[in-house]
Amino acid sequence: MTVEHTVEPWPAGVHPVRGVGDAPSVAGTAGTTNPPGTAGTTNPLGMPGAADLPGTVRAMNLPDTVGVGGHAAQRLLALAAPDLLGHHRRCGPLPWRGPGGPLLREIHDAGLTGRGGAAFPTWQKLAAAAQAACPPGADRPGRRRAGTGGGTGRPRAGGTPVVVANAAEGEPESAKDATLLAAAPHLVLDGVQLAAEAVGAGEAFVYVKAGSAAAVAVRQAVAERRAAGWDRCGIEVREAPATFLAGEASAVVAALDGAAARPRAHWRPLADTGLHGRPTLVHNVETLAHLATIARWGAAWFRSVGTADEPGTLLVTVTGAVAAPGVVEVPYGTPLGDLVGSRGGAVEPVGALRIGGFAGTWLPGGVAPAVPMSREGLASWGATPGPGIVSVLPARACGLAETARIVGYLAAQNAGQCGPCVSGLPQLARSVAGMAGVAGRDTAPDGENPAQAASRSLRLAALVAGRGACHHPDGVARLVHSALRTFAADIRAHAQGHCLGSAHLT
Repeated sequence: MTVEHTVEPWPAGVHPVRGVGDAPSVAGTAGTTNPPGTAGTTNPLGMPGAADLPGTVRAMNLPDTVGVGGHAAQRLLALAAPDLLGHHRRCGPLPWRGPGGPLLREIHDAGLTGRGGAAFPTWQKLAAAAQAACPPGADRPGRRRAGTGGGTGRPRAGGTPVVVANAAEGEPESAKDATLLAAAPHLVLDGVQLAAEAVGAGEAFVYVKAGSAAAVAVRQAVAERRAAGWDRCGIEVREAPATFLAGEASAVVAALDGAAARPRAHWRPLADTGLHGRPTLVHNVETLAHLATIARWGAAWFRSVGTADEPGTLLVTVTGAVAAPGVVEVPYGTPLGDLVGSRGGAVEPVGALRIGGFAGTWLPGGVAPAVPMSREGLASWGATPGPGIVSVLPARACGLAETARIVGYLAAQNAGQCGPCVSGLPQLARSVAGMAGVAGRDTAPDGENPAQAASRSLRLAALVAGRGACHHPDGVARLVHSALRTFAADIRAHAQGHCLGSAHLT
């Protein structure tokens, strides 16, 4: 079935640009130096004491400021604070909820999903880790009996859970996690503590890209909290290698275990048996930051922006041919045209957009402005927001050449552990390179003309999809399929001996 989309004009430089580090003031907090519970105390940071009982949520000002398209969108970025004292003034003390149920119910009602790319329901991962930690034979009210694997016959490993905040950010175009950690590290670390309390974790890790400013910021924040006695669960910072697959959940666990940061074949969920065989909860740092805000201000507040099915905001890295590449926070459902406009607009005519990063999906530039940034809005294009990336391809550029460059990179970044990665992806990269060549001008790697190379790319993409030990081949296949659809006219032009760029995509 053909889906028809209305062509919308692109905004160009009509929206104000907000710098990545320019956190807006929190509405209603001007002049607030003593959050509730700290006035007159000898403890300047208001550390949790006897009065801070589990389940108590301090009534703080809600962090909403006007953002993209007039939406009250700035939430995480509005809570940026350089140190623990500034964080406390904006957010108040940690809203401890006690183990298990209270926080899980709030997260369930909020509809929070993972912000690392897969958009898995956050409460389900929390519940799975908490359930796995139950000793065999124990029951928890309102839950499946522990030790049964929820009726699957799968035994539970048990043991004290581990919480991991994942900021490996191996996607080359993404900057959202580094931006968040540099601007609001304590908000993320609050989320780590609350998740650890909910699942009964005994230790936690922040896994962050090696040598980054974010790594420096989070180390300083952890040291500051340790000195102040702010946390209940110890946090250790570990650095991730700068590889594409370093942030895949099983690769994270492998790296923390002292092995290479490569995906592992695991037949049981990490929530059952992860690091050292213990239940392990791996969450993206943005997810944990949202969790911390929900614990403070509740599910109804979280749902007040976004869509009914995809509530809340997400951080998006906007890159490519825009005036001010960077990170913006928007509600789910924000049109892609507004997203591009939020970074100063396109600096030249737009040919296509790639949504979701290197392993994402191409959309024609002529229809993209009106497409909502949400799973539902992108579904008809076979796309998802992924890790929150919008890349703008100028009309003068060749989409096939750009696809070939990316596929070549992804083939070289394979884990080397299964046939689709070791053999399939390099072959696919050669075919896409042949498709990107121009007949009569370029020498095709396998002697095929661009049309033949395109047919071969289609076959190879179908062969590697769904057959890898991890999802890496699936992302490459998705990108190739979208390129074949979006740049079909380019393939014909290349076969005829000339290149159109992507300017015809209207």
